[in-house]
Amino acid sequence: MKRIALVVGASGITGGNLAEKLIEQGWETYGLSRNPNSENEKLISVAADLLDLKSLETGLTNILPTHVFITTWMRNNTEAENVRVNGLMVRNLLSVLSPKQTVEHVALVTGLKHYLGPFEAYAKEGFLPETPLREEHPRLDLENFYYAQEDEVYAGAARDGYTWSIHRPHTVIGHAVGNAMNMGTTLAAYATICKETGNAFVWPGSKAQWEGISDVTDARILAAHLIWASTTDSAKNQAYNVVNGDVFRWNRLWKKIADYFEIASVGFNGDINPLEDQMSNASSVWADIASKYHLKETNLDRLASAWHTDLDLGRPIEVMTSMSKSRNFGFMEYQDTEETFFNLFESLRDKKLIP
Repeated sequence: MKRIALVVGASGITGGNLAEKLIEQGWETYGLSRNPNSENEKLISVAADLLDLKSLETGLTNILPTHVFITTWMRNNTEAENVRVNGLMVRNLLSVLSPKQTVEHVALVTGLKHYLGPFEAYAKEGFLPETPLREEHPRLDLENFYYAQEDEVYAGAARDGYTWSIHRPHTVIGHAVGNAMNMGTTLAAYATICKETGNAFVWPGSKAQWEGISDVTDARILAAHLIWASTTDSAKNQAYNVVNGDVFRWNRLWKKIADYFEIASVGFNGDINPLEDQMSNASSVWADIASKYHLKETNLDRLASAWHTDLDLGRPIEVMTSMSKSRNFGFMEYQDTEETFFNLFESLRDKKLIP
């Protein structure tokens, strides 16, 4: 039977890389977003608003997906509103698809806030989990929009009989423009600004993150994991962590990134130096850089998400993730993390997003 994918959030890091891999593997692939802007000409774009049932019904009228990949979310001012809005987005999508009765599998991408807590209580004392993080860790007794999204997927599966998978990556590293959580491109933009201004590449985070063990998720590994779980019968109806498969320390990688951009680096010096502060007045500097080097994106806010990078690098504990469950179920792909960052930087240069 022909596989037809609906990638929800196809303009993001996860959705864009997933759509590319699905198309490479011969899937008929639709990408749903409010404002389609995919660089992939083979992706069939669908414009729809997940909060508007009428918009969804119109956009999905003639689309009969077999596999749905939900890779998007919307940030709100409070976690209560995050829960309401992001749960509603998933509920609306699955309710509009329900009468079609074509969906065989729904995959949902969430993340490590499942274990570390929502934005309002992120990695705070009293909510710090045991690491390496494992899937059997119980839900925290806190409002969390990831839990709301999961529950909507479970409810839809009980109603319509499809299988499901939940995917919990660590920080996702990959190419996308206009993404709300984009550490790799944020660091590339920051390093570019440091080089242009002659400033040092100053570590913005905590002592625990600087010295501790960490891991990340290459967007290409996440794409492979999503396809694997949605097409492998024995792997379905499970929640999984998904990371590259290696670990690293920022006190090594930070200097390696600085060396790549040919700039001086400064490590942890006893204080947290948030990127939001360091880059607070950098918009005009970036506009000048973009003009000087004929870059495609003049708006720094479309490339850098300093607030989220600060959230990750400022955590008071080292954070690493167990891949044992995925390995036990048969997922064996691996990605070297240093290559993840340098591959991204090369891609950003090729696409004229950094000099």
